[in-house]
Amino acid sequence: MSLYSPDLWTKSYAPGVSQTMDIPAYPIHQLLSDAHAKYGRAIAFDFMGKRYTWGDLEAVSNHVARGLQDRGLQKGTRVALMLPNCPFYPAFYYGVLKAGGTVVNLNPLYSVREIKHHIEDSDSTWLVTLDLEALFSKAATVMEQTKLENIIVCRFTDVLPFPKNLLFPIVKWKEVSGAAHNGDYLAFDDIVHNDGKPAPVDIDLHEDIALLQYTGGTTGVPKAACLTHANITANVEQCRAWFPGAKEGQGKMLAVIPFFHVFSMTACLNFAVRLGFEIIATPRFDIDDTLKIIAKKKPTLFPAVPAIYNAISHKALHAKYDLTSIEFCVSGGAPLPAEVKKQFEELTGAVVVEGYGLSETSPVVCVNPTAGPNKHGSIGLPVPGTIVELVDLETGELVPLGEKGELCVRGPQVMKGYWNKPEETAAVLKNGRLHTGDVAVVDKDGYFSIVDRIKDMIIINGFKVYPRNVEDVIYEFDGVGECIVAGVPDAARGGIVKAWVVAKPGKSVDADALRVYLKEHLSPIEMPKAIDMRDEPLPKTLIGKLSRKDLLAQEAAKAQAAKS
Repeated sequence: MSLYSPDLWTKSYAPGVSQTMDIPAYPIHQLLSDAHAKYGRAIAFDFMGKRYTWGDLEAVSNHVARGLQDRGLQKGTRVALMLPNCPFYPAFYYGVLKAGGTVVNLNPLYSVREIKHHIEDSDSTWLVTLDLEALFSKAATVMEQTKLENIIVCRFTDVLPFPKNLLFPIVKWKEVSGAAHNGDYLAFDDIVHNDGKPAPVDIDLHEDIALLQYTGGTTGVPKAACLTHANITANVEQCRAWFPGAKEGQGKMLAVIPFFHVFSMTACLNFAVRLGFEIIATPRFDIDDTLKIIAKKKPTLFPAVPAIYNAISHKALHAKYDLTSIEFCVSGGAPLPAEVKKQFEELTGAVVVEGYGLSETSPVVCVNPTAGPNKHGSIGLPVPGTIVELVDLETGELVPLGEKGELCVRGPQVMKGYWNKPEETAAVLKNGRLHTGDVAVVDKDGYFSIVDRIKDMIIINGFKVYPRNVEDVIYEFDGVGECIVAGVPDAARGGIVKAWVVAKPGKSVDADALRVYLKEHLSPIEMPKAIDMRDEPLPKTLIGKLSRKDLLAQEAAKAQAAKS
């Protein structure tokens, strides 16, 4: 047995989960067609109270596919989706793929500069968005500055239930673009006005790119991971296998994290369609709305990021909401603090499992088992068909158990490469492995734990400090709600470890007492030389992940302003 044989972790698998399962390859849009065949008249999608059956979703995606083909969309044409969670997203996501196109996911909150970069980099010729001024105005500007040929504009009121569809243009009239429907752009109705019978497309499941998923761009310019149909459906099947007890057609998925993010695309959309679960979707996370939705609509599965679970736990302590319908939660996107997991599980009775993935892996690599030990600080076990190995940062050789190494992945969910970036692709895809840039350790039971990002390591006098280690200790101090640790420049010492800390609602944290505690639990080299106690929440990404990058950008801007 080699050092990182699946035998290392399969002994810890939940009953019914197999490492050697057959992982079929099929077109992504087959997920929706199969769900329609099995559950046709059952409710598939609930958006703000307006509900759609599986037959509705299948029909509209067919009309979208045919409409795109009629207007010249060819196999491989890139279509950018700049949409929040709403019924238009699955209609175009599956419709584009049925037509043979490639989906390009865009964050609707991107600036014009960011949208322009993604359109030009992906060479997208189509863009789909809503007639909301905040979105459409940016899309129209980008069309003027790029080779974008078509913008499809969807009326937001068309997916609102009565009477919201009537009230929205009156109450929120400033939010609706007056130019969106002036005839210069394609309307959704124009696209779907056809017989709904798209021409079949011959798809190479392992070669044809289904999705360009841009990385977060923590350093440098964002890159697009090329994910094939086989990559994405393999990951869906791996996730399905991880929940052997899930009863297909009998659950509800709460989707508050956005579908354009790879975590939600697989966990909240494709996985829910694979299970035949009703998707309860919201256009953005609002804590009060989310609590009401859970209490009223009774979702059973709730993937999210730790910050969302944390916010709900704190809010629900002072409110009367029944959250006990939730059975399972998959936490991703950021480390899951033990206290956050404990509070949410006590509040709901749900099982919260932490997982790990990347845009480059469609995205799921590891998850804690749904039955059995959920180890604190661990990302869990590799999902079926996946090999995870840790290699020495300098030599590239496998490291022994218990020692730190770069986490590398082999499996059917690993991307083909980065779009039009052969050098960057060669830098991460080496010897059959995807090099993730994450530093991890593995224990004797096969549970992996992320220590930190290689790029986030802090070098102090030649010694390596991992921010995650310091953050874990800070979270153990009573009253801490959020924290970020990073290295910052220092005139006297070159660089120091700094911590930014926010107390839980209704709590306070004494900085001096925290320093005393940290001295007892950290080495001198890890000890933060500066602690910034903040009253306002720390910056987060759109899906609620604490953002070290944005915090450091804020600090740099402050330093620059102070100089001037």
